[in-house]
Amino acid sequence: MLFERTAISKKPEDLAKLELQQLKDEDKLSPDLVFRDPYILDFLNLKDIYQEKDLEKAILKELEQFILELGKGFTFVERQKRMIIDNEDFYLDLLFFHRKLKRLVAIELKLGQFKAAYKGQVELYLRWLEKNDMEEGEEKPIGLILCAEGNNEQIELLQLDKANIKVAEYITKYLPKNLLKQKLHQFLDSSQKQIENRIEN
Repeated sequence: MLFERTAISKKPEDLAKLELQQLKDEDKLSPDLVFRDPYILDFLNLKDIYQEKDLEKAILKELEQFILELGKGFTFVERQKRMIIDNEDFYLDLLFFHRKLKRLVAIELKLGQFKAAYKGQVELYLRWLEKNDMEEGEEKPIGLILCAEGNNEQIELLQLDKANIKVAEYITKYLPKNLLKQKLHQFLDSSQKQIENRIEN
């Protein structure tokens, strides 16, 4: 399921093929091959009702498992990274570094659905990291907003890729078998529609 769970699976087929070919020919990883969607965080053992700080604490308690779920190449840097902007304190939830991408990865944890306002918040953090924390030879930082649910139309309209921001859902409990079947059918239907649209165009 690696291909299905990476952001590359949501790209048009030609672009996905190109990135996979680059990986094969040049051993060059793209961010879309690194970042997954969704992330399965059932090992956090969260109760039905929890807050962002509970999610962050659970991740730090199970940091090794979380890094394994993020994927190969991630290194933990800092939690609650403090940034002073216009004499105001801002705190980034989690900061990682990806060795192959050679860039900082800013992770913001959010409950509920993705909101358009999250883009501005993470963009601010990325520009601050770029100005104050980037080392020589590193690529520009990249952001990952982890939400319980995505809002696909908003995400598409905001063109987050141009801002170096990824959005992924997280699942804190395994889905019941019937719900999993339903989700797989939805995924197949949407894939079929994309293929049909490409053929028509």
